[in-house]
Amino acid sequence: MLTDQVKEMRVTKALEAALPGAVVDGKFAFNELTLEIDPARIVEVGAFLKNKDRFIRLSAVTCVDWYPMEPRFEVVYHLHSMPRPGITEDERLRLKCRVTGETPSIDSVFSVWRAADWYEREVFDLFAPIAPLRIVRLPVSPPAVAIHQYWHPRVSSDPALRFFREQVLAAATSD
Repeated sequence: MLTDQVKEMRVTKALEAALPGAVVDGKFAFNELTLEIDPARIVEVGAFLKNKDRFIRLSAVTCVDWYPMEPRFEVVYHLHSMPRPGITEDERLRLKCRVTGETPSIDSVFSVWRAADWYEREVFDLFAPIAPLRIVRLPVSPPAVAIHQYWHPRVSSDPALRFFREQVLAAATSD
């Protein structure tokens, strides 16, 4: 449920006017607006905020696991509007999408912010089923590459570094 304070915020009004029902909940704390968005509409909301409401920078995407609660996952997007000619102040906005634990899936916002690629891959690595990413295999096998380790002669006699090199070599050559 949106509080009266959140309903009166410029961003909330703009979103409600352009995309009715996309904002599920929200709060204003620590001088920053947080809006909970319907996960099915995150790309649509992101495109509106970037193209019509000047939130041109996606500064982070992360995820929170609220196990054992349902919906279990909360995907969080941190947006930033940069000052531009005619616009002197910048704003920060946090978008949250709640995703169930049974079928954790949310559309990628890469088509809106290209910076999302790295962040979404990081979320995928930490919360594997969340982002709809897949491993892309090369059509041909690349040639093997030899990696050589060169050590500076000045530190080659240091026992700690010798031990470290032996451990690295053992780990690299073990099956």
